[in-house]
Parts: sequence; C-alpha cells; structure tokens
Amino acid sequence: MQHKKSILTCLMLVSTLFGSAGAMAAEYDIDASHSFVQFRTKHLGYSWLVGRFDRLSGVFDYAPEQGAAAQSIFVEVDVTSVNSNHAERDKHLRSDDFLNSDDYPNATFKSTSYEGDADGGTMHGELTLHGVTKPLAIEIKKIGEGNDPWGGYRAGFEGKVQITRADFGMEYNLGPDAVVVELDLYIEGVRRQ
Repeated sequence: MQHKKSILTCLMLVSTLFGSAGAMAAEYDIDASHSFVQFRTKHLGYSWLVGRFDRLSGVFDYAPEQGAAAQSIFVEVDVTSVNSNHAERDKHLRSDDFLNSDDYPNATFKSTSYEGDADGGTMHGELTLHGVTKPLAIEIKKIGEGNDPWGGYRAGFEGKVQITRADFGMEYNLGPDAVVVELDLYIEGVRRQ
C-alpha cells in the first residue's frame, strides 16, 4: 500500500512540475519489464564489474510535435534491487559503504529541461542518490516507437551517463579506476489512452 502511495505521489508531483505542457503532451507509463538501469565500473583496473537494478517505475511525456518543452521524465529506482550476479557483493553494495539502502531505498531522476529533437538530445535534470541531489545531463536517443501487439502504443529510448560515486557521498575506496560509474539506461513506455 505504501509503495502505491509513493507512486501516486510521484505521478502527482510530475503533473504539478510540468504544468500545462505535461498535460498536453502524450503521457507514457514506464514498462518496468522492458526498462533497465545498468551500471558498470572498473574492477581493480583489470576488468569490469557490471550490474543492474531489477525494479524501477515512472512516467514520461513524449510529444515531439510540441517541441522540446513537452519532453520530460520521472524515474524512481529501487536500489534495494541491485543485482551484480553475486549475493554477497549485492549485500555489500546495499550496505553503508555504498548505497546505504536501509536509509535511502530509492534513487530518482527528475528532468528539468530537454535539448534536442524527436530522435535524441540531452535530458537535463536532477539525480537523487544516497540522499544527495545533483544536476545531471543524460545523452539520449530514441530507439523506436509504434503500435504493439496488444493494442497499445510504445516508445523506447536509451541513454548513457557517467557519475562519480564521491559526488553522492559514496567514498568507499575501490582503487583509482573505480571512481567513476557508467550508467546505461533503457526506457520503454506505454502511452496512456
């Protein structure tokens, strides 16, 4: 019940933040089963540690015919769902050394503006992670859009961005090659009827 209230609150917040532009734009619910937030960072400088977050939710507006102001997104990621394919490592990633998921169970990205066209551009916004909020610019491009086999209409996007862990208060030393974390984002949404 609390989770449903949280999602409803987020949807209301997004609606308020984007005002009439959001109301006029085509609204999409993020399809969590076809959307992914993946991360990778260097492991000792020899290889890569790769993982993902298994649970996310959110909404986005996509109406390119209305211009850049009509493009927006809000995503909430359940960081307790971190999955690096190793249970003990995931437990460590959830601990105070990294995500501190007991105190900060969710990360959010809320867009503030978009520069680009229907095929791609830069989404500016604020990332809140580990209780710290910082501006972030994500390079995105459209993968595709169209009708699905179930009578809906879908649109999908991908994005890439790098963050520095220490900027978000995560200073556990993994060596100089693991300071930066690369994020790959794949978001697919179903347009509301």
